[in-house]
Amino acid sequence: MKKFLVFIFLIFYSSISIAHIAHYNKYNKIEMEIFRNGELIGYNYYFFTRTGDETTVSNQIKFSVKLLGATIFQVEGYGEEKYLKDQLVSYVSETLQNDKKKFVNLVFNKESNEFNIKGSSYVGKASNNNIIGNWWNHKILQTQSQISPISGSIKEQIVTFVGKEKINQYGKTFEVDHFTLKSKNMSLPKDKRLNFDIWFDQKNSMIIKVSYSRMGDWEYRLKSIE
Repeated sequence: MKKFLVFIFLIFYSSISIAHIAHYNKYNKIEMEIFRNGELIGYNYYFFTRTGDETTVSNQIKFSVKLLGATIFQVEGYGEEKYLKDQLVSYVSETLQNDKKKFVNLVFNKESNEFNIKGSSYVGKASNNNIIGNWWNHKILQTQSQISPISGSIKEQIVTFVGKEKINQYGKTFEVDHFTLKSKNMSLPKDKRLNFDIWFDQKNSMIIKVSYSRMGDWEYRLKSIE
């Protein structure tokens, strides 16, 4: 059974490697809602615009956590990824986390075939194999490392296929592939580690749900696609 699951994963992995931006040509907007301990606390929206071979993906995120009526943690941010065909050519973001400003300014260097990053947590170069760690992009399940969309830090990861499942969400039933995504370096402090469960709908090339535990149980749920 274990060998069979590995075989299925390799078939899946190869199939989603063939294309990237083309998988999203029919989408203009992706809406995800953010829950903590079962309570709706915010949203994460993605907007797609296209001009010829260029695609721009704009990201808006906002949520706040309250305790006894007082806001104890809040995030509001905006980001913009630009692609030329399948190549990420630039990414910028600004995020306000409580009263702390974070940012990323990334540009693809054609000559060196790598990214130049100026971020609030990292300044330097990064391999072209990295992706921006946003939940609209199923390539997050393929790469060995990702770039934080908030601070620009580079995080190595291990993705493991758990199995095929059915989940119910917003009155719909989805047949999905369940993965875990974890930091390669497990010696990192817990608040710095990647530790996610991800449910992926291969039919629509869409991440349906993401969950993790950190100061509560969090979920990002796909609500609608336009």
